[in-house]
Amino acid sequence: MAQASLADTGYGGTPAGPAQVLIVDDSVVARSVLGRMVEGTRRFRVAAAYSDVRAALDYLKTHSVDIILLDIEMPGIDGITALPDVIAAGRGAKVLIVSSAAEQGAAVTVQALALGAADTLVKPGIGAFGGRFAEVLEERLSRLLEAQAHAHAQPEPAAPHPQYQFPAQAPEGFDLVAIGASTGGIHALSQLLRAIPASFQVPILVTQHLPVSFMSYFATQLAVLGGRPCEVAADRMRIRPGRIIVAPGDAHMRVVRTSDGAAIRLTHEKAPSGCMPSVDPMFESVAEVFGGRALGVVLSGMGRDGCEGARDLIDAGARVLAQDRASSVVWGMPGAVANAGRASAILPPDEIGRLIARGGGGA
Repeated sequence: MAQASLADTGYGGTPAGPAQVLIVDDSVVARSVLGRMVEGTRRFRVAAAYSDVRAALDYLKTHSVDIILLDIEMPGIDGITALPDVIAAGRGAKVLIVSSAAEQGAAVTVQALALGAADTLVKPGIGAFGGRFAEVLEERLSRLLEAQAHAHAQPEPAAPHPQYQFPAQAPEGFDLVAIGASTGGIHALSQLLRAIPASFQVPILVTQHLPVSFMSYFATQLAVLGGRPCEVAADRMRIRPGRIIVAPGDAHMRVVRTSDGAAIRLTHEKAPSGCMPSVDPMFESVAEVFGGRALGVVLSGMGRDGCEGARDLIDAGARVLAQDRASSVVWGMPGAVANAGRASAILPPDEIGRLIARGGGGA
């Protein structure tokens, strides 16, 4: 049977009340166990549970849910292949990958996050489902629901004014590149970094919204893509030429002056965007330390994180480049910057990378 209907599972959503969860997993046991765990919470309810992606996509044509639990290894269309379609059909629903293939540091997990999944969770063996997993699942669901509520409060912006579509010239004379990204940002970063030659010596800071457990693997991937050393930020770490530093998943990455240059400070205050880490504190501090000799970049992501910090950069005389709508998984963050008139150029990531390379003297 292609799907498990509401009658089959015994679950049904209500128009109001608990957040609605859609489960997509080919294992009837996994669907049953995950369903009981979701139903055991006070904040969530199973709207439907299906054994394959096609049935889930059909359901989403006429129903709305808040969160989708998606397995990776399924017959027919696998979860990774289906992910972009599931995200589009979900119309703002957060997708949590729940799969035994989602081991910490596994390439498939970063691929899922790059394609727009909000988070990943390792599904234990059938006999290993237990209380601890139920607690972790509820915590992840709660976190995603809060992020979704924040995103709904900040709708995706409209198309930018035509005058911002194309740059008049490449930015010049910058001593630091600060990049902010979220949903879809990993793929955009890979395209941007591939366009920058290994001879490029200007340091690059990256704040990417990702779970803490993936940061080490993410840094390793960026080192390969960028052809230069990449480290997860630590407090008091010096900012050095030819290197990439990424914000940890549980702290904001700020920049401070030192006697011989600049260094990183990690902070934990609540950011206006609600994100941890947030792009805004990074941009704000970069503007304070580097002024007009900084370059900001805002890539694909939901919400408005980076928009306030972009204003600080512009006020300090720096330039800000934003990813275009067509190449973005979600044109929230770069769109907010563009519509606020704070983007010097709106371009695909590879073109942004080429502009950076020319302006930084790396070509």
